[in-house]
Amino acid sequence: MPLLAIIYVLVFIIFALCAYAVMQIKLAGIEIKDFWDFIEANQALDKLYEFSKKYEKLTPQQQVVYLMEAEKVFNAFDKIPNIIWEDEFKKYDEVLKKYKEIKIDRWVSN
Repeated sequence: MPLLAIIYVLVFIIFALCAYAVMQIKLAGIEIKDFWDFIEANQALDKLYEFSKKYEKLTPQQQVVYLMEAEKVFNAFDKIPNIIWEDEFKKYDEVLKKYKEIKIDRWVSN
């Protein structure tokens, strides 16, 4: 019986912490879906950052994929206050530079 009580208390604590996290996100003026998109975009940002450092020259197909993924990241980051992602600003800036470089190259080639 005491083991069952401990399990109930732990489950209650977990739900309380989740509710508290949701409340804090909402109090910051952020929608839960936007915050979840930001988390996913943060992972994509890491991949794009590594990709931009690894490859100097991209094929046209790789450029299109890079541009689409970068736009998704930029849209997700735009919905979140800058103070939350200021630690990722260097990566964001590098991805943005590569994005601009590809856009200019594609514009010049057309």
